[in-house]
Amino acid sequence: MGITDMARSATEIAFRAAGNAWSLFVSDGIAPPHRTPSVIVGDGPHRTLRRFGPDRAGDPVLLVTPLAAPSSCYDLMPDQSVVQFLVDLGRSVYVLDYGPMNHDDRDLGFEMWIDDIVPEAIHRVSELSGNRDVDLVAWSLGGTLGLLTAAAHPELPIRSITAFGTPIDYAQIPLVALARIAGRYVGDPVLAGVSRILGGVPAPLVQIGYRATALERELRRPWFIVRNITDADQLARMESVDRFQAGMFGYPGQLFHEMGMRLTVANDLASGKARFGNRTIDLAAVTAPVLALAGTEDVLAPVPSVEAITGVLPNAAVRFATAPGSHLGLLTGPTARTTSWMHLAQFLDDPHGDGRDRVEPAVPEAQAGTLAP
Repeated sequence: MGITDMARSATEIAFRAAGNAWSLFVSDGIAPPHRTPSVIVGDGPHRTLRRFGPDRAGDPVLLVTPLAAPSSCYDLMPDQSVVQFLVDLGRSVYVLDYGPMNHDDRDLGFEMWIDDIVPEAIHRVSELSGNRDVDLVAWSLGGTLGLLTAAAHPELPIRSITAFGTPIDYAQIPLVALARIAGRYVGDPVLAGVSRILGGVPAPLVQIGYRATALERELRRPWFIVRNITDADQLARMESVDRFQAGMFGYPGQLFHEMGMRLTVANDLASGKARFGNRTIDLAAVTAPVLALAGTEDVLAPVPSVEAITGVLPNAAVRFATAPGSHLGLLTGPTARTTSWMHLAQFLDDPHGDGRDRVEPAVPEAQAGTLAP
């Protein structure tokens, strides 16, 4: 390469770096926010239902969103979209979106979702799909909602349940160990005070808390930007996660209280029975086949906490598998298409099978130097 070519190459790199820096720090970003086209087919307080892809394209899938998370978790980028992956499989795809919570929602607890919001969405999806049974696919606390709904209402038209990164045994989560200890002594008055004064956990605190669980990623961010300032694709992936985190909602007070005292401190799910007030929901009532997926780098739902599901569903056929990824990365990271999504596709194809004699998902090499999920 001559001096002229070297100078031209250096100039191109400098212009590319300057353009990316301008887009990232001054303009509207490296890439516009991604949204797969959808139509609203059901609406109401905290229960917007969207359909993606053609009407009645195939067997229906309902994506159940976790509390406090925007439904964009299922649709981060064109090549990291669970929604698009399922549409490409020929499924009729629906997403349940709750929207933001405010002080007026402070009295909403798990039962609002278990008895009302999620069952209504399941019935609506089944109706729109010719009264077919519905496959539930959920991430994180969305999996908890799906399992508890199926247990509380065995009559619902549920074909299967897939849970990405849904913890069952909270004693197996080192991140909440101190909170569990403190909760035994001061949990009730503290959480009651949060509900009374704030109405719940405000969105900014949820966003800070989620970022804190990925502290290494946050600390590496400046160096990552410097190293990848000429790589628009890498920066766009980082940007999509940042937008997702910035879009997280708050928790209503009653639900956060139940999360803290029943799921975390009392560790109800690990016993197979969840208690809300005077009511007990027994997971033994779940009969639909279940796929549970755990991320090998997930600190919010470590592998042992997710694998505990194999001991609390005595009347359901349960498959358990691991895949590379953090909490969000398991669901929609750059390697999910060849790992966790492959498990999902195989399960949806034959949820009543035993999972044997199937093609094993590829295990990708580590994604060094990435801030993708």
